Amino acid sequence: MSSSPQTFKMNRKGFGNRAKVREEVKDIYQSDLINQIKKEGFTKKFGRITVHLAKEFGFCYGVDRAVELAYETRQNFPEKTVYLTTEIIHNPTVNQDLVDMGIKFLSGPFKSAEIDDVSQEDVVLVPAFGTTIQELQVLHNKGCELVDTICGSVIVVWKRVEKYAKEGVTAIIHGKYYHEETQATSSQVLQYPEGRYLIVLNKDEAQYVCDYIEKGGDRDEFLKKFEMAMSPGFDPDIHLKRVGLANQTTMLASESLEIAGMFKDLMARLYGVDKLNYHYHAFDTICSATQERQDAIEEMKSQNPDLILVVGGYNSSNTAHLLKKAESYTKAYHICKSECLVDENTIKHQLFKQKEEICSKDWLPEGEFSVGITSGASTPNNVMGEVLQRLMKIAGVTP
Repeated sequence: MSSSPQTFKMNRKGFGNRAKVREEVKDIYQSDLINQIKKEGFTKKFGRITVHLAKEFGFCYGVDRAVELAYETRQNFPEKTVYLTTEIIHNPTVNQDLVDMGIKFLSGPFKSAEIDDVSQEDVVLVPAFGTTIQELQVLHNKGCELVDTICGSVIVVWKRVEKYAKEGVTAIIHGKYYHEETQATSSQVLQYPEGRYLIVLNKDEAQYVCDYIEKGGDRDEFLKKFEMAMSPGFDPDIHLKRVGLANQTTMLASESLEIAGMFKDLMARLYGVDKLNYHYHAFDTICSATQERQDAIEEMKSQNPDLILVVGGYNSSNTAHLLKKAESYTKAYHICKSECLVDENTIKHQLFKQKEEICSKDWLPEGEFSVGITSGASTPNNVMGEVLQRLMKIAGVTP
């Protein structure tokens, strides 16, 4: 381990053709139907269906940049083998498009190659949510060209946890330990000798940790519970005296803030307000795009939609949290593509915190109804448009 972070030479700016590529990507993933509804003030009636479009949805700046860089890289190296460490973003349509362009994936559901296949002559794209320091080191040692599409919001989180690690503060990361972004973030911590992390999935896990800090508990049970979600050699009796909060950028922002508040209140109670700044470190790593999309689905509540369709990849964390927001006030379905709307009786969708697609019956209202529609930050507009066209066809309505 070093006392300073490992740096790797990566191309983050592209190859001088971004403006042209941006227009090409925009054309590929735009939707005339979605554009039409936006121009009508985000609400438009089609026969018996009133469509409410969320005020913020779809590709964020970080995703736009990642996809554009992937397209530009493929165009710039037509004769070379181009790899992605894993999915560029969590959207099956976009990733399949990259597969069709000849890009090979080193991991994930689109995997088609091994990291051992990469040579010095090849090009490797690092996706929007980053990758681990360990994987970057392997690729760096190979001498291949590295292209960095990592989202700026993710890098902000990395800088925050690096600061904690340098100061001997344990990073409490609100996230999913198996998610690529959280794996990348936690790996940043281990660049420092005093770096420690603990990943909590939700408020329940955060409360468990707070209770252990305040009252003690079964150490073996703690270690078993978080065995996949903590740094090597983590000791809850030693490493929870000073904590700093961080978050996976695609988690529910309000929950991240609540978890931060839980630890802040606990440390103030245990050590006193005058020593709070030593034992508790705040964070400013809430992704604005994630927050805006969650706020927009909350705002849609005033429209009183009969149902909401949340469109995005099933492994997209930010999309799943939009579903959680939506189903708090109406019937909501997380679907990944238009084919999920099988017919007027059947819809294929995924429940929050579930891993398998299920079928539900009698989902389409009779007579006139209103539908809200939104999408995660990794969902292109054309997929949303296809969903609406499919909905109208099933409902017997002309777009």
